Amino acid sequence: MGESRDLLTPEQRSRNMSRIRGKNTKPELLVRRILHAKGYRYRLHGMAAGGKLPGNPDLVFAGRHKVIFVNGCFWHFHDCPAGMHAPAANAEFWDAKRRRTRERDAEQRERLAAAGWEVLTVWECGLKDRSALEARLTGFLDGGPGA
Repeated sequence: MGESRDLLTPEQRSRNMSRIRGKNTKPELLVRRILHAKGYRYRLHGMAAGGKLPGNPDLVFAGRHKVIFVNGCFWHFHDCPAGMHAPAANAEFWDAKRRRTRERDAEQRERLAAAGWEVLTVWECGLKDRSALEARLTGFLDGGPGA
């Protein structure tokens, strides 16, 4: 399976990459469904009363001054197996791109914290245990610190 992906032409790879969503992903929709079912209300994609927030958080809880990012492990270079997977084709490009994403994420979290926002990052790999995810989400929103 991995071999056929590495044999794509640059045009095919570009077409495939252009179809990957940045908003309304399956992991994000799962988190939104869980929170909505529990009665939490939020704004989407970085919108707060004062305008756009740094990093465009996936969910914004303005009244609580809290935000949630739902990150894909590969794209945001998480330290889980999926995040540590390194593409064989164009490896230097992907390594630099993913490292820059990680750096940008850290910068955005710092900017949000400096503006008084608490931040929680939910990783795609953390969605498997739904009860643990629910506990983490509600714990954060009901007073616990971000992670």
